[in-house]
Amino acid sequence: MSLAYRAAGRRRALIVVAALILLIVAAAAVTVRGINETTIGTLALVLIEQASFGHLSLVSDEQSARVLLYLRLPRVVMAIVAGAALSVSGVLMQAITRNPLVSPYTIGVSSAAGFGASIAIMYGVGVQSAGVYFVPMSAFACAMLCAVCVFSLAWWRGMGAQAMILTGIALMYLFSAMTAAVQFVATEEQLARVVHWTFGSLNGVQWDAVGLCAAMLAVILPVMLAKGWQLNALTVAGDDVAQSLGMNVRRLRGTAILLSVVAAAGVISFVGVIGFVGLIGPHLARMIIGGDHRLLLPFAAICGAGLLLAADTVGRLAFSPTVLPVGIVVAFVGVPVFLHLVIARKRETFA
Repeated sequence: MSLAYRAAGRRRALIVVAALILLIVAAAAVTVRGINETTIGTLALVLIEQASFGHLSLVSDEQSARVLLYLRLPRVVMAIVAGAALSVSGVLMQAITRNPLVSPYTIGVSSAAGFGASIAIMYGVGVQSAGVYFVPMSAFACAMLCAVCVFSLAWWRGMGAQAMILTGIALMYLFSAMTAAVQFVATEEQLARVVHWTFGSLNGVQWDAVGLCAAMLAVILPVMLAKGWQLNALTVAGDDVAQSLGMNVRRLRGTAILLSVVAAAGVISFVGVIGFVGLIGPHLARMIIGGDHRLLLPFAAICGAGLLLAADTVGRLAFSPTVLPVGIVVAFVGVPVFLHLVIARKRETFA
């Protein structure tokens, strides 16, 4: 039994490594695709130039180099980082609630961020002192406020996961209604910006935003990977058994909640409302790799990154030169998967 278990673990680890390699290859392939197509060789030369800090000059076509470096690469890298962060956030939320239907979207974080961005856009357009981070900071603050309300109410009243989800859905509708009210009184310029932001888009992503989101993910993922065994015990056995094993369940749940909300809110603040990635990524990863969080977390990150990268590529190339917002493309995939999850849990939920 032990040998079979180890062999299965090695196979799952190889799946994770193979998926990571496939993601890197896919990212390189889609980076060179577009209206002005380049080659993998040119991309490699651009990366080597940047790695040399400008000491080497290898690319003769300066225009292609600038397109790759300042338009394509930030967009592709942000798609990977954002998809991974949202998927990891979904895994953590599902672990602490022991419910696979929970995601940053279903507990209202995305809608709250949309409202915060709408307020910032409405009152920040034309304000010189607002700065480029005014909208992301407002969206992040509202997303964190929503999460604090949901989880604080759950702890205070001792509610279960189902009640927590219902509370999040209620707040989601509340923030959606407030966003609609902002749109109703906004000017044409403000309305266009608000609608574009709520669609979720990777257009115009800059390297500083990519760096912030990547740094956030680089901290959150290793921290939660170190707690993978504890997440397994909490998810499979519940609070009582986990406490009997010497775990501080309250601290574990609080850490997971904080990091999951920061991951989701941080990404949404820069790229807008993108739903379902935090739901689909963990679900696909769990189907393929199983429920061991020591492998589920990195594999869910890869699945979420691949999903968002594929959705952005479809939206960018399918109707070229028109670019379809990635949030719309993801929704086309997310709705059927979400319905499948609801139907699959019908007996458990309503029995």
